[in-house]
Amino acid sequence: MTTHPRLAESVHGIPVSPLLACHPDKQRLYGADTYYQESYEQLAALTDDVTGFAHRHAALLLKPDAVVARRLDTAVQWLTEQGFRIVGAAVTHLTRTMIRSLWYFQWNLATPYRRRLAALFLEDADALVLLVRPDHELDVPASVDITRLKGPTDPDAREPGQLRHLLGRYSYLLNLVHTPDEPADVLRELAVHFGDAGRDRLFRCALADEDRTAYALELVDRLYAATKPRELDFDPAVGRLRDAVSRHGGADPTATPRGLLESAWEHGIDLDPWDTVIVGSKVLPMRQPGRSPVLDGSGVDAWRRHLDAARGALT
Repeated sequence: MTTHPRLAESVHGIPVSPLLACHPDKQRLYGADTYYQESYEQLAALTDDVTGFAHRHAALLLKPDAVVARRLDTAVQWLTEQGFRIVGAAVTHLTRTMIRSLWYFQWNLATPYRRRLAALFLEDADALVLLVRPDHELDVPASVDITRLKGPTDPDAREPGQLRHLLGRYSYLLNLVHTPDEPADVLRELAVHFGDAGRDRLFRCALADEDRTAYALELVDRLYAATKPRELDFDPAVGRLRDAVSRHGGADPTATPRGLLESAWEHGIDLDPWDTVIVGSKVLPMRQPGRSPVLDGSGVDAWRRHLDAARGALT
């Protein structure tokens, strides 16, 4: 039997099926990625159909901004309306290392400003991970479909009905929810968030096809109880920053919003982390011009074409 060349095991890692990732570069790099290996191998000990599991399931990360903005229950309701059932739920605590691990192959686009701002709101609240599966048949992986339904990073490009439009169009950084792009990303990112025991609970719940919506809402209540609510609108945050700057000598409280931040940083003024993120993510550059991500996801149309070609090659 001849092994398909795209499934041949690399000396650096395990094989990644083209049914789990569109691009050969992602297949190659994820095969050598510790997070992907851990998740794949653990799931393979529980089921003979890792590929099917990864196709049927998607994940959502409802970030700390969704917690303080009190938008978690809205996201749960949206999932139900879109025909997705929660089959696993767990709290995660994002750290500087985890942020870089989750977006390791895209963070090369981030400016120093974006990296600085991203670190400010991680400690204020935990986050919620939901593992979901559709109650209807899809012609693309669930992760690809829900990423389409979630909406883009650009607030101005979001449309009514998309989750990010519903949760609040604040900024590139304050987008409240993240979804893994493709089946391979679902497996990898679960390993970024959770160790063996946490993943085992999620995998077993999902394999048992349990409905964990009630448990997810219980976690929502716990997260709300542990954090103070915040509104994330731009103009009030600018006003609070001006007040903070005006109480200190040296900095100019009449400056532009960007000038407020840069002047406050220059003079060592202690600013509210959330207000800094709200304003900074709107007025500071978040993306390095002229750069492309090392790896990126593929959309619904690309996946349809890819699946037709991949399945034909594997038969």
